[in-house]
Amino acid sequence: MTALVPGAGGTLAGASVARPVPGPGEVLVRVRCAGINRADLAQRAGMYPPPPGVTDILGLEVAGEIAELGPGLSWGEAADGEAPAADAAAGAVLLRPGAPVCALLPGGGYAEYAAVPAALLMPVPAGWTLVEAAAWPEAAFTAFLNLFVEARLRQGERLLVHGGASGVGTMAIAMAAAAGAAVFATAGGPEKTSLCLQLGAEVVVDRHKESFASVIDACVPPGVDVVLDIVGRAYFADNLAVLRPGGRLVVISTLSGAEVELDLRRLMAKRLHVIGSTLRGRSVAEKVEVKRALWSRFGAQLAAGGLKPVLDQVYPWSDADVAHARMRANRNAGKLVLELG
Repeated sequence: MTALVPGAGGTLAGASVARPVPGPGEVLVRVRCAGINRADLAQRAGMYPPPPGVTDILGLEVAGEIAELGPGLSWGEAADGEAPAADAAAGAVLLRPGAPVCALLPGGGYAEYAAVPAALLMPVPAGWTLVEAAAWPEAAFTAFLNLFVEARLRQGERLLVHGGASGVGTMAIAMAAAAGAAVFATAGGPEKTSLCLQLGAEVVVDRHKESFASVIDACVPPGVDVVLDIVGRAYFADNLAVLRPGGRLVVISTLSGAEVELDLRRLMAKRLHVIGSTLRGRSVAEKVEVKRALWSRFGAQLAAGGLKPVLDQVYPWSDADVAHARMRANRNAGKLVLELG
């Protein structure tokens, strides 16, 4: 099969590689589209190696069709044994040749085929394209896991999302607003701040012009209950400052640096929680639990066409480097997707 791998000069180019063989409980998916994530850029730069035993081919999310079953699976059964076979609103997939699916991967999405644990397959919601389905898993899992599992975000609370116009940021805003939280966000420039408002954010701070801490401090009442942070060092002190007593800071990336200074008395005084979280290295069992919880909470909305990912640009696979350059320059508002063929 063909996969995109770094070639001469480090550019991504099509190369012939061994087609994956689905193991016990796995399904081979014919990939039609693959979502692009900052983790792909970090892996290319040698800063985010795949977990042990995982292919070094880039790509954490795909959409396509079921092509082959591994040992222990049978055509016609439910991919997730605990989900009703006919209930798409529960995230169930019926194993049929050519059935459209999307999936979260630990790697290997930039290829014609990918092996996926059957329990992690998800249906393509009615009315969605495969492009939209490929742009959804990583952002949705990340947003749901960190808002509702790690931070325990509740209806009526205030959430601050940094990088609100990113793939994860846009999904976090939409999910939190749907759950009845009041959403604040930061983004860069008028186009991105406008997008955040359209998705349901009540207050959006243009990071090029204002201090988010000053804006939130001026609100009546001031403060937020949860912060979802991708920035790290540059925002750490202000993140703690804007949190209310009992607040939770969830750090999912460290774009500005990973080392910070912390006076533990600041945590003690307001009973704050600082949570570090990643998704890729979690076990299949953990990811399946996140999938089930996500679809239990938002499955009806997904089946009705809600919570679609925001698409920025779709590129042919031959333009993967162009797509990566757009993300590296922070020009995208929403998701970037590669389309095969």
